Amino acid sequence: MGKRILVFSVVIVFLFSIAYATSGIGTFYTSYIPSACYKDTPEGVMIAAASDTLWDNGRVCGKMFHVTCTGPRNPVPHPCTGKTVTVKIVDHCPAGCASTIDLSFEAFSQIANPVAGIINIDYTP
Repeated sequence: MGKRILVFSVVIVFLFSIAYATSGIGTFYTSYIPSACYKDTPEGVMIAAASDTLWDNGRVCGKMFHVTCTGPRNPVPHPCTGKTVTVKIVDHCPAGCASTIDLSFEAFSQIANPVAGIINIDYTP
């Protein structure tokens, strides 16, 4: 009985987290310093830049997001690895940015084939 409750609870939490994911677009970048949030202080490589949609005058700096590739946005077939990556927002994506979350190359490579360059994503804070 205890195992059934545990399994049921895990399934409910999983479904709840999926229901609240937001769809967006993911790209990658390779020059991490300086950043809008931390200037010349390195913050590692599992990082990302936020688009205007998320930026909120810099209030998103330091927040963690879970990002999953959900499919292609160009002719590269099946770019997704099936993994989810957790990234820290350290920068503001420049004007004209094509994505919602601009991931570091290392983070993008965890969830998708970098050859794709741009992907559909789901993300949750």
